[in-house]
Amino acid sequence: MRKELYFGFAIMAMILLGVAIAMPSPSEMSNGHLGLLMLSLVVVAIMLGFPTAFTLMGMGVIFTYFAYDRDLDHTLNLMVQSTYKVMTNDVLISIPLFVFMGYLVERANLIEKLFKSLHLAMARLPGALGVATLVTCAIFATATGIVGAVVTLMGLLAMPSMMKAGYDTKMAAGVITAGGCLGILIPPSVLLIVYGATAGVSVVQLYAGAFFPGLMLASMYIAYVIIRAKINPKCAPPLSEEDRKVPLTPVLASLKNTYGTSRAVSALINGLKGRREGHLTSGQVANQLFIAMLPALFAAFILGLVYSSVTAPKEAEFDTSSLVSFGSDYQSEQSNSYSFDLAEPEAEATTGLAEPAGAETAESTAAPAAVEPAAVAEPAAAAAVPAAEAESTPAPTNFWISLAVVAAILMFYYSKLSFERLEVFKMLLSSFFPLAFLILAVLGSIVFGFATPSEAAAVGAFGGLMLAAAYRQLNFSVLRESSFLTAKTTAMVCWLFVGSSIFSAAFALLGGQELVEQWVLSLGLTPIEFLLLSQVIIFLLGWPLEWTEIIVIFMPIFIPLLPYFDVDPLFFGLLVALNLQTAFLSPPVAMAAFYLKGVSPPGVTLNQIFLGMIPFMFIQIFAMFVLYVFPQIGMWLPEVLYR
Repeated sequence: MRKELYFGFAIMAMILLGVAIAMPSPSEMSNGHLGLLMLSLVVVAIMLGFPTAFTLMGMGVIFTYFAYDRDLDHTLNLMVQSTYKVMTNDVLISIPLFVFMGYLVERANLIEKLFKSLHLAMARLPGALGVATLVTCAIFATATGIVGAVVTLMGLLAMPSMMKAGYDTKMAAGVITAGGCLGILIPPSVLLIVYGATAGVSVVQLYAGAFFPGLMLASMYIAYVIIRAKINPKCAPPLSEEDRKVPLTPVLASLKNTYGTSRAVSALINGLKGRREGHLTSGQVANQLFIAMLPALFAAFILGLVYSSVTAPKEAEFDTSSLVSFGSDYQSEQSNSYSFDLAEPEAEATTGLAEPAGAETAESTAAPAAVEPAAVAEPAAAAAVPAAEAESTPAPTNFWISLAVVAAILMFYYSKLSFERLEVFKMLLSSFFPLAFLILAVLGSIVFGFATPSEAAAVGAFGGLMLAAAYRQLNFSVLRESSFLTAKTTAMVCWLFVGSSIFSAAFALLGGQELVEQWVLSLGLTPIEFLLLSQVIIFLLGWPLEWTEIIVIFMPIFIPLLPYFDVDPLFFGLLVALNLQTAFLSPPVAMAAFYLKGVSPPGVTLNQIFLGMIPFMFIQIFAMFVLYVFPQIGMWLPEVLYR
């Protein structure tokens, strides 16, 4: 350990010497150059293994002290103000709650059941185990948002299963690492919370914007696995008949022995009203029939809500035809200058401009006679309009087409529903749907504005507790371990924010931000060239640094440049999230590879994991290109909901 420390200090001294030689002379050096020197030293110190948060704080305080001309009071005041600004950031409250939810879901053993049920449900697809792994990773990433936890757990669950099924080692490693990194992009991502707090972008809009890009990237992964398994079955062999077998519960096994039919619904109906073997009761059969009919009941419930919505009576519009309208004649007769001279009417009367008394009387008596018939007729017309509009609106043709399509899908589903498929559906019902309901409740409440991210995170943490309790996994040991890991992760993120705030304040005080802006603007870049340059820099930084360090150190440098190139910070954040997934899969420093290597079987080498990740890294780069060419993939939902 001491040798490594000495080696690190030696490298630091050599780099400092090189920077000192390359820097301008003291007479030419400005505070901006000191800011760039501070930035370089921070990156080098982090690469040498020094704690990121305390490195940021230490460098920030030291260089602020020099910027204030060795004024200790101003330096400490800046440190306190920067720390207080982080402490009053309400967005950070959601981080420990989301992390706590993720650790509880991880320890409720839901993922093992989910993976098993998904790979049985997708058994007939090419590369079924790989597809099931990606879907499980996507769902688990949505529930946790922690890359290390997803890759580690799926390495323990899916890697042995795929190796046993004859999958290529590189293919299996690439699927697990790529699927595990989806937690960076798919909400509720902790990265998006940190980016939103750093860039001043609404976390709600970031979550809404990241939904479809995350879904697009997961779909690209799945399509790649299916196509490659179809072209080369040796890399992802299909499941054997033995692996496809599903053990039936006693109720379904008894009904299958009695009626021997492949159609589960007809057998359940016959078992409800006909003969039954052994001690099978009608209540047990009715329970299984109710479970089998859940898709039809859910579809009927949703279609009923849609029907009631599209056929609801429209509210009567206010009829403005009877209102008195002052036309252009009235406007032209009015004076645009307002006089408050009270003697003016009397002066007009003396000049002979007043109307004759007879004319005034005639007009006053004729006007009511002209208005009165219309006034009498209006109430009847106004009463008739709401009565006509209160009738139900007929359902549009699109609704009936949708109803026919849903009915056809349900008929096809029930015609193919065997006892084995019903058993798989029950497995999904106990593993997939509770987790999906929790995810939809959390994300739906955020995206549709029912709750803030902090409130939705509290709901998610409570839902994680309920799930762990429902699966009988909630005990003091699980609660203690989840709380400890949550406190550890939260402390790391919050201290990073404190260090980043002090560092950014010192960097701006030294003029480093202004120097960077002048340099970038002097290049004469177009918006496309600026985006390419920034994304290449972030991609290269992703090799030695983690995403937290990239967000808190370099985003405050990039964000002020976005208005010059007319780049939306929300769109830039989506590109950064996709880019950092690529950095997680790019050798030589790919954190996902080391997570997987720690739990892989002994025969799996690090080079095999690296080779397996490369195709998925190119898929991510292609996804970034698609998102840039079609930005509405990420911007459509935020614009519809919030703009």
